[in-house]
Amino acid sequence: MPQLTAIPAFHDNYIWAIYDHKYCVVVDPGQAHPVLDFLHTSNTQLSGILLTHHHADHIGGVNQLLQRHANNYPAAPPPPVIGPADQRIPMLTQIVGEADEVSLGHWNMRFKVLEIPGHTLSHIAFWNESWLFCGDTLFSAGCGRLFEGTPTQMQQSLDKLAALPGEILVCCGHEYTQSNCRFALQVEPDNPYLQQRYLEVNELRQRGEITLPVSLADELSYNPFLRSRQASVIQAARRRNKQAGQTATSPSVLLEEPHQVLAVIRSWKDTA
Repeated sequence: MPQLTAIPAFHDNYIWAIYDHKYCVVVDPGQAHPVLDFLHTSNTQLSGILLTHHHADHIGGVNQLLQRHANNYPAAPPPPVIGPADQRIPMLTQIVGEADEVSLGHWNMRFKVLEIPGHTLSHIAFWNESWLFCGDTLFSAGCGRLFEGTPTQMQQSLDKLAALPGEILVCCGHEYTQSNCRFALQVEPDNPYLQQRYLEVNELRQRGEITLPVSLADELSYNPFLRSRQASVIQAARRRNKQAGQTATSPSVLLEEPHQVLAVIRSWKDTA
C-alpha cells in the first residue's frame, strides 16, 4: 500500500504526496522544485496530480512538473491533472465535481469528490476511508478565508466535511495550526480538547515538526468552525457582536443560524 507524506513548500504550504517504491501522486503542487527533489530522493515517477482549487500556491508548479516528466519519460503518457471545473486551471486533463470518483490506477485506490465552496467558488475535496485532502477549506483548528464564497456556502461545505467518518485524517494545505489554536482559545478558552491540542502543537512546532495530519474526530472536538452549533461557540459569537456595538435584540446578535455564527467567528479571525 502507498504511503503519505507532506512536502513543505513556500513559507507554510504542504504538498501532499501519495507514493510507493515506484510511483507518486501529488496534491496541490504550488511549487515544482520541492516535488522534483522528493521524486529524486524517493526514486519515484510522477503518476498523477490532484488539485483542490485555483490559487497559485496550489497549482503554480504543475506545468513545470509536466514538462520535467515529459523530458525524463518521453515514451510515457503525461500524468493526469485532476481538479474542479474552473477556467483558472487551464492545465486540467480531467474535471471532477460532486460525487465523482477518481481512481489512482497503479494502486487501485479511489477517492470521492466533494464540492466545498467558500474559500473559492470551485473548491473541491478528495477523500477516501483514510485521507481527506481539503485544500484551504478546512484547517486544523480553523477554516479558510471567504475570498469568493459566502458564510452560508462555507457552513454547508464544513457540514459536508464534518459528516465524513471521524477516523479520516485531515490533510490540509497549510501549517496554520498554532495560530489557529491561539485564536480558537479566544472563542472557547475552557475547551479541554483545545487546550491539549495547543500544548501538543506548541511542542511539535518547537521541534520543527508538522502538526498534520489530524483525525476529523479530533477536529470536531476543538475546531470552532466545525462547532458553530455548540452553545459555547454561539455565546462567544454573541459576545463578539455585542462588543462591536450591536443591540441585544438585533438578529445579528441573536445568531439563530449556524452560518451566522460562522460569519462572526470568521470575521473575528480575520481581524485577530
